[in-house]
Amino acid sequence: MTAAPLHTHVFGSDDPEGPVVLALHGLTGHGARWGQLADDLPGVRVLAPDLLGHGHSSWEPPWGVADHVAAVAETVDALVPSGRPMVVVAHSFGSAVAISLAHARPDLVAGLVLLDPAQGLDPAQARAYAEATLAHWGYPDADAAVAAKRAEGWYDVSAAILDDELDQQLMSDDAGGVVWRVSPPATATAWSEMARPFRLPPESVPTRVVVADRVDPPFVRPEFLAACVAERSTTVTVHHVDTEHMVQFLAPELCARLVRELVDS
Repeated sequence: MTAAPLHTHVFGSDDPEGPVVLALHGLTGHGARWGQLADDLPGVRVLAPDLLGHGHSSWEPPWGVADHVAAVAETVDALVPSGRPMVVVAHSFGSAVAISLAHARPDLVAGLVLLDPAQGLDPAQARAYAEATLAHWGYPDADAAVAAKRAEGWYDVSAAILDDELDQQLMSDDAGGVVWRVSPPATATAWSEMARPFRLPPESVPTRVVVADRVDPPFVRPEFLAACVAERSTTVTVHHVDTEHMVQFLAPELCARLVRELVDS
C-alpha cells in the first residue's frame, strides 16, 4: 500500500490492537524484502517502507539520513494513528536511519534490532564503494545482475529469494539492459551518510546488534561496538553470526527471535 511520502509494504496481522514492527531495508533494498521475517512473526503487523530513492517511493532529493527519518516518521504517523511505540528492525544503512529515528521520535521507538549496521565507515572506503557502484550500475541481462548480487554478499542466499528480488526490484533501462530500482544519486548520498561519525542508540532504548562476521572490511566498526560496551552496556547486546551481509536472509531464526523478544518485553 502507499502512505505519503513512502510506498509501504504491509505484512502479517491486521489486528489494529496487535503489535507493530517497523522494518527498514538497507542501501539498494526495498520493503518487500521483509516478507520472510513477517512470516516468522505470527500475530505481528510489519510495516516495511521503500526508503527515499528506492523502489516505488519518491526518487526526488534530498536523500540524507534526516530526510529518510522525516519520511519514515510521516509514514508511520499515517499508518499507526495511535502513535504507540514499536520495535524497529533495520538492516545496514537502514540502521543509521533507525537510530536517528529513535533520537528524533522517541515516542515511536520501543526497541531496535540492528542487522549488520553500516555507519561510521572510513571515508575512503565509503568513497570507493560509491564509485564502484556507480561505475558498474547497469547489467546486460538478469543473469549478469544475479551474478553481481552473488559477489556482493548474496552468495549463500537462496535462489528463491534472489528470484523474488528480480521480480520486485529489477527493471529495464534505456540502453536495452537492466538496472535495480534504485536512484544512483541517492545511492551515492547514502554512502556519504554512512561515512559520518556513528551514533549510539538512545540510552533508554533496548537494542540488539547483529554482526555479520564474514564481512571484510566490516560494516560494524570496532569503535561502535566498543562504545556500546562502554556507554550502553545495560541496553545493548551484541550477537555474532557466521554469515555475509544479508543477515535477515542468512540468519532468519535469530533475527525473528530478537525481534520477538523485544515485542514481548
